[in-house]
Amino acid sequence: MSKSLISVLEMSIFTSLLFFLVICPLLSLEDRLEGCEDSWCKNDGPIIHFPFRLRNQPKHCGYPGFELQCNNQNDTILELPLSVPLIVEEIDYVSQQIHLYDPNECIIAKLSKLNLSQSNFKIFENPTVLFNCSIPYDYGNVVPCLGSSRYQVHAVSSTMSLLYFLSGPCTKFHQYPYSQSTFLENRLQLNWPIPLCGNCESKGMDCGFVDKTKLLETHCFNRTMTQKGITKQPLLAGVILGTALVCIIVFSLYQLYLSSKNERDSRVILEKFLEDYKAIRPTRYSYADIKKITVDFNEKLGEGSYGTVYKGKLSREIYVAVKVLRDSKGKGEEFINEIGTIGRIHHVNVVRLVGFCADGFRRALIYEYLPNDSLERFILPMSSSTNSVSLISWNKLQHIALGTARGIEYLHQGCDQQILHFDIKPQNILLDHNLNPKICDFGLAKLCSKEKSAVTMTAARGTIGYIAPEVLSRNFGKVSHKSDIYSFGMLLLEMVGGRIKTNSKTNNHSKVSSLEWIYRDLEKGEELQIRIEEEGDGTIVRKLAIVGLWCIQWHPNDRPSIKEVVQMLEGDGSHLNLSPNPFMATNMSNFNSSPHTEDLDVILEIE
Repeated sequence: MSKSLISVLEMSIFTSLLFFLVICPLLSLEDRLEGCEDSWCKNDGPIIHFPFRLRNQPKHCGYPGFELQCNNQNDTILELPLSVPLIVEEIDYVSQQIHLYDPNECIIAKLSKLNLSQSNFKIFENPTVLFNCSIPYDYGNVVPCLGSSRYQVHAVSSTMSLLYFLSGPCTKFHQYPYSQSTFLENRLQLNWPIPLCGNCESKGMDCGFVDKTKLLETHCFNRTMTQKGITKQPLLAGVILGTALVCIIVFSLYQLYLSSKNERDSRVILEKFLEDYKAIRPTRYSYADIKKITVDFNEKLGEGSYGTVYKGKLSREIYVAVKVLRDSKGKGEEFINEIGTIGRIHHVNVVRLVGFCADGFRRALIYEYLPNDSLERFILPMSSSTNSVSLISWNKLQHIALGTARGIEYLHQGCDQQILHFDIKPQNILLDHNLNPKICDFGLAKLCSKEKSAVTMTAARGTIGYIAPEVLSRNFGKVSHKSDIYSFGMLLLEMVGGRIKTNSKTNNHSKVSSLEWIYRDLEKGEELQIRIEEEGDGTIVRKLAIVGLWCIQWHPNDRPSIKEVVQMLEGDGSHLNLSPNPFMATNMSNFNSSPHTEDLDVILEIE
């Protein structure tokens, strides 16, 4: 018999003695708790026990009308009368209060259908009046999800504020019996007067039915093993002892196998951990956590004007990139903007925000770690000292271009609000281990309504060389989603231009001159002077160049939409026509006379 197996048997004997002497006496609970152990939908969700119960638990585990359920994202759901589902954020069993919120950030849309008259839940009535104001009012308490570009909706509860709105250009259109914070914070607080279990909880006792056949009479009884992670196992003593003995024998024989299996299971759990971030908000970390994750900032990945990026580990196998922001003017706005934007979106071609740190003046963002750096590494000119360009094929570059376009398409059309990135460039396209692209750095992004097509901005934003003309000056037109199309077009042409075979005639050309040279070769029907390694590379190069030239047209309405760009990149390129020359002086100087500039409606950005 091996030493490891002997060790396992010795441990099993000790475990059995511990079980018989300590654990068994704790399992003598009354049968009313059978099948009613503490539950939760996810690890950081609220603990569920009497008077609440999950839908799959026996009816005697909860009071009538206190049924909860778990949705596909493992959120805890309470369905109020008239089918009003809300997510449970917290349950206070002592004060008998439950805190709910709407994931769609517009709880008023659901409360209009709510009727608590036949429910066990009550609300502290503090009436709030909603006013519809036809002009912007310099007054707080705006309900964003009910307003539009033509009017604002304000939630008002105080008497003085009511008089203020009644005397102005505002119209009262509804009164609700909910507090003002319900509308402004998207939160609803309810309490339940029956059953009265708060006194049991305050004494550290459990609450339940006196008899599970009489589902109205409740009773306090001693609590045992109710901490999260330890379930109540109310089995008969004889059954427990017999089952435990069999389990200990099996445990002894298969411990070695189970230990290795547990490691594999742990790996699966950790991998699922990051997948679950598709359904939950990013985690907040302290600065001490950040130092621990980065091992005191041991391995630097890069540095820029925004701050420094370090490699870190959340666990033995989960790596992250930690961007520590500099404490400089305006950085707080970009920090909030990035969390508010990227924290709500999840797409295969958008980098995932795992967490953040806001500890005093110290701020950091934690992203998934992508081992292949950024696209910039792979599109350097052939004259560069690095050989990165030779390691990636044109077919893979086409894959990166299409994935980036799909990421932009998701930002423009796949979210509740349209997200304009305003800083599409090679440095902000990160690549994973399979060279799949992921858009990052949302510090300059803006949210706007999907019904409109232009956005107001107070200052230019972006990186010189990739900024659309209308972003630099309103004389060139109105800023819209077409501004991201321009930046993406420059990125495509950067891919093509980075492979140009340089010589004495082109070495000193400016970036614009090189791009104009690409257009002239295509216009003449000549092949671009680019290194071709495989059959079909020439077709890919021509397609990327033509799509890029369409995207950098000076008139925003002459540029294709991101959906059209995706379709062009998905095709074989044989039917693509060359765009008008974006480098002609007439195209640049006559921009303001173009009728296209009047087609876009200006809207306000969504804060």
